[in-house]
Amino acid sequence: MGATGTYVLVLSSPRTARIAVGKRLRLTLDEGCYLYVGSAFGPGGLDARLRRHQRGDGRRRWHVVYLRAVTTFVGAIVDRSSERREHLWAAELGASEGYTIVPGFGCSDCHCATHLFQAVSGPAPLPNVLSGTPRWWRPPR
Repeated sequence: MGATGTYVLVLSSPRTARIAVGKRLRLTLDEGCYLYVGSAFGPGGLDARLRRHQRGDGRRRWHVVYLRAVTTFVGAIVDRSSERREHLWAAELGASEGYTIVPGFGCSDCHCATHLFQAVSGPAPLPNVLSGTPRWWRPPR
């Protein structure tokens, strides 16, 4: 099992896109930058999860897989701590200027308002917004 941790995917939507996420959620993404907060504490660990998100493949079981079908992977911010920060980071982004929530995305199994945010002009740099020791992810060689 690889190292575990929390991550923020940095994604780009090159144009306005409408997506159906599962059976209930319909979403229109405007052109721009999006941030998705997730965690990897299961088999395979953080690097395996991020490589899969980078490729944009996988079964359409999770909201983020639908999102990756219409976005481009830009990078990821990670915290390799054993502390689960996913919900904390979602709250921190939601409370920060420069990020707009996309309601109901990726949070069907928790009490968060969302795990997806759109960056608006001039957002605060992520490492200054997120608690812990967030760092840019580099794929293992």
